[in-house]
Amino acid sequence: MTWTQVYTPLGSLLLSALVAALPVVVLLGLLALFHVKAHIAALAGLATSLLIAIVVYGMPVELGLITAAYGAAYGLFPIGWIVLCAIFVYDITVKTGKFEVVKETIAGMASDRRIQLLLIAFSFGAFIEGAAGFGTPVAISAAMLIGLGFAPLPAAGLALIGNTAPVAYGALGTPILTLAAVTKIPAETLSAMVGRQLPLFSLIVPFWLIWAMAGRKAMWEVWPACLTAGLSFAVTQFLVSNYFGPTLVDIAGAIVSIVATIVLLRFWQPRTTWRFASDKDADEKLPYGGGAGLPQPSAAAISLQPAMAGAGARGPVSNTVSIAAARPSNRDAWLAWMPWILLSVLVFIWGLPAVKIFFNGGTKDAPNFLAGISSLSYHVPVLDNAVFRNVPVVPKPTPEAAVFTFNWLSATGTSLLLAGILAGLLLGLRPGELLRIFLGTLNRVKISLLTIAAMLALGYTTRYGGLDATMGLAFASTGALFAFFSPILGWLGVALTGSDTSSNVLFGNLQQITAQQIGISPVLTAAANSSGGVMGKMIDAQSIVVAGVATGQQGEEGNILRYVFFHSLVLAALVGVVVFLQAYVFTWMIPALP
Repeated sequence: MTWTQVYTPLGSLLLSALVAALPVVVLLGLLALFHVKAHIAALAGLATSLLIAIVVYGMPVELGLITAAYGAAYGLFPIGWIVLCAIFVYDITVKTGKFEVVKETIAGMASDRRIQLLLIAFSFGAFIEGAAGFGTPVAISAAMLIGLGFAPLPAAGLALIGNTAPVAYGALGTPILTLAAVTKIPAETLSAMVGRQLPLFSLIVPFWLIWAMAGRKAMWEVWPACLTAGLSFAVTQFLVSNYFGPTLVDIAGAIVSIVATIVLLRFWQPRTTWRFASDKDADEKLPYGGGAGLPQPSAAAISLQPAMAGAGARGPVSNTVSIAAARPSNRDAWLAWMPWILLSVLVFIWGLPAVKIFFNGGTKDAPNFLAGISSLSYHVPVLDNAVFRNVPVVPKPTPEAAVFTFNWLSATGTSLLLAGILAGLLLGLRPGELLRIFLGTLNRVKISLLTIAAMLALGYTTRYGGLDATMGLAFASTGALFAFFSPILGWLGVALTGSDTSSNVLFGNLQQITAQQIGISPVLTAAANSSGGVMGKMIDAQSIVVAGVATGQQGEEGNILRYVFFHSLVLAALVGVVVFLQAYVFTWMIPALP
């Protein structure tokens, strides 16, 4: 059985696109407007997509059902596996009491919540994104913010906003490398082009984060920290992406950003200490100090407290409030941070191409002793190579592969599991206790795993059914304005699939073909797909569910979506403006094809 996709089943591209968008409208509408639980909304969206793919687009019923099952399997592994194991590590640190020490050490560097947010959600999150990607940084950053005392909603929303600019180079450059494979444009060229788009947003996002949490006035009070974290990351991002390649962009940028911010804090502290009203303090509380503008956290009012005498002087400033009564010893601090250090090291090692090849059993020509054991590939029966993508999405009708790979050893989630086990043993937990913690974590996230499976089933159905391509072609029909809509198309792709990599696979060829038709650089539009896609990461259903799990907000995903949607849309539009200017004004910024 084979089936070729049709992109205008109703005869009109606009009408077909409106119908193709219905699954997304159902999903987001139920989440954001009707407060339906995420797993119910995901199942409703999945049912809508199957109905449209089968009835409107003519997809055979059997292919549709198998596609949904294939997507659900991918949702559970590797995505669900990452979420489960990341929360497992966090639960270990809470069970052993070490997360309290982590809170104290962070408070020792900066008791101001704004600085903590920069260090965790932006800089540290970028490191995890660069090493692992695929939901890991959101899970870890959101869990850490919760542990530090952030309210659940802002912890989830701010972790999602912080995980934007690094996404295009996530998992050691996987999205760029995939885009190069799809478009046949050299990875170095695409890396350089993305590296001439995203640094502006790497500079903006730290300011945006603080504004979203505390308001404009509170943001300007810590502008040196925002500038240091953002500019150091942006400059490194530009240099590495243009002169080295896509693989180490995020890791290098994150390390430079963390070090630069910590060095700044040795010589500068904010004049006031920004705290949540829920924070316990011994000093008087002042009224709410958040600024107007972007949406504020709904968790509680916020207080601003003045620093002690000498606030206007140069050099470190002593703040009135500290989260801990006494700073932990160096030994206690190292023990408390050891699970997160192990996690970072193992995630980085697991992300190295040579390590992945080894863990997957070597190459076809040089297999090792793990061949056929650690990585098992299954061609999905009936579906594999049965669905054909059609012109103009691809140059000629091309079969879509459907291969499920169970790479249990090289999967990022496995490195997180190993980090948790090693950390637990080093912290004195017995194997039986570790097992009980893991089973408790599994029980806590079981509904969320179902939700992720349903979300991915929805994404795969829209992809194999051709619904996503119809929406993409609608954007591509905008003529000269396509330069603006090009990153919006990437944004849509990530919102649908949950992955910048998947969005690049989905729309990379379409971006290239459309650019050639309207006379602008295909390098620009292909790169824009990835750059715009990063802004869709905060609203894709998969990421929202991950953030909900990490912050204990299962069933409240609609609130998280409403928290971040405006930010996502405005930032995507700003990427569109940048790309439009590069297409017609700053054309010298576009690297030439070799």
